[in-house]
Amino acid sequence: MVAHSSPRVVITGMGWITPLGHDLPTVWRRLMAGESGMAPIDRFDARTFPTTFAAQVRDFDFRRYVNDPSIHATAGLNTCFALGAARQAWQQSGLGDWKGLNGRRAGIYLGAGEGVLDTEHYVASNLAGWDAATQRIDGKRWAEAALALMTAAKEVEQEPNMPVAHLAREFGLRGPAYNCLTACAASTQAIGEACSILKRGDADVMLSGGTHTMIHMLGVTGFNRLTALSTSKGDPTKASRPFDRNRDGFVMGEGSGMVVLETLDHALARGARPIAEIRGFGSSADAFRITDIQPEGRGAAAAMEMALREAGIDPHASRADGRAAVDYISAHGTGTKENDSIESIAVKRVFGPRAKDIPMSSVKSMLGHLIAAAGAVELITCVLAIEEGMLPPTINYETPDPDLDLDYVPNAARKAKVDICLSNSFGFGGQNDTLIVSRYEQRA
Repeated sequence: MVAHSSPRVVITGMGWITPLGHDLPTVWRRLMAGESGMAPIDRFDARTFPTTFAAQVRDFDFRRYVNDPSIHATAGLNTCFALGAARQAWQQSGLGDWKGLNGRRAGIYLGAGEGVLDTEHYVASNLAGWDAATQRIDGKRWAEAALALMTAAKEVEQEPNMPVAHLAREFGLRGPAYNCLTACAASTQAIGEACSILKRGDADVMLSGGTHTMIHMLGVTGFNRLTALSTSKGDPTKASRPFDRNRDGFVMGEGSGMVVLETLDHALARGARPIAEIRGFGSSADAFRITDIQPEGRGAAAAMEMALREAGIDPHASRADGRAAVDYISAHGTGTKENDSIESIAVKRVFGPRAKDIPMSSVKSMLGHLIAAAGAVELITCVLAIEEGMLPPTINYETPDPDLDLDYVPNAARKAKVDICLSNSFGFGGQNDTLIVSRYEQRA
C-alpha cells in the first residue's frame, strides 16, 4: 500500500470537557486510575425512568474560557462545553498568542449535537393548547402560551449549528464552516472531513471536534425506548460494561472534545509543535437498518479498511516484521450486546489472525457515551496513549463473553509502546467512521 501524497495533517492542540474533568492531565490521570464518572442524574428528577444515572459534567463554568461571556450569554450547554474544550485546544496550539492567523484560511468543522429542549415551557405550552372537548391542540391557544412562555434565544440555541457560530465568533474563524450530526460517529466524521479540507488546500487551520449533551428528559426517554441504555439497579459506576458478558446497554455521558488541525507546512512555518499526525480516515454506511448494525460487521470493516488504506498501513503488518502497524484500537465499545459483538467481528474481519494481538479498549466504561462528542474525546485518548506510552482500560470487565475473544485491556491501564492508533465510531443509522492517528515523525 502507498499513502497519498497530499499535504500531511497534524494536531497542534487538544482540549476536552468531560464527566471526569475539564483539562487534559486531570482526565487522563483519572482514566489511568480506572475511575468512573457515573452517578445518579440530578439535572432533572429521573426517579421514575428506567435509567436513573448518567455521566454528567459537573462544576463547569464556561465563562472561564471566553473573552466576553456576554456574547455567549444565551448559549446552550452543548455550546458551553465546546467553548471550554476549544479554548484549551487553541491555547495549546499557540494560535492564541500568534498574530499571523489569516481568519479566512482558518475554518471549523464540528460534529455537534442539538441543544437542550426548553422542556418545562414546551410542555406547558402544549398543555395550555390542549382542547379536551375536541381531543386536539388548539393552535391559537398553543401559540399564545408559547409566545408568553418560550424565548427566541433558547429556541435558536437548540439548532446543532449554533456551537459552530459561537466558536467561529470567539476565535475569528472565517474560513470553511461545517457541522454534521451523524449520531455517535459525528465528531470522528467531522475530524476526518476537516482533514480532507486541509489536504485539498481550502484552509490552513481547522478547529474540529464534537460537543453534545442528551442528559435531559427527552434524551434519556428516547434511548430508554430504544432499549439502548443500561437499566442496572446497582452501583452506577458498575453499569457501563463494554465487552463483558453481562453488559446491558450504554450509560449516557456528555461533554466536548476539540482538536486544532493544521497542514504540517503551516504548523512548522509558525513554529508550532506537531503533537500527532492524522494518517487516515474512512467512512461507510451499513445500508442495513436504522438501529441495528450489519451483523457481519461489513460497514465497520469497510471504514477501517479505508482508513488503513489512506494511511498506507497493512492490517496484517506487525512490529515484529519491521513495518508500520496498528498498536492500539480505541473501540466504539458502547456496552450494548450488539455493538460490542459486531465491532469485535469487524476487527477480526479486518486484521485477521493479528486481531487478537492488538489491544482494544473502551473509555466509555469510564466516561459514558458522549454521543456526538464521543469520537473526538476518544481520538484525544489515542494521542495521549502515544505520548504517555499507556493504554486506558476497559473497566467493569468481570465476566468474559465466550464469543468475544480479543484483548480488551481489562480493568487496569497498561504500559505499552504506542506509535499508531485506530479509533472507531459507529452511529445509529449505520454510519461508520474510523481515524488513524500516529506519532509525529519528521520525514524527508
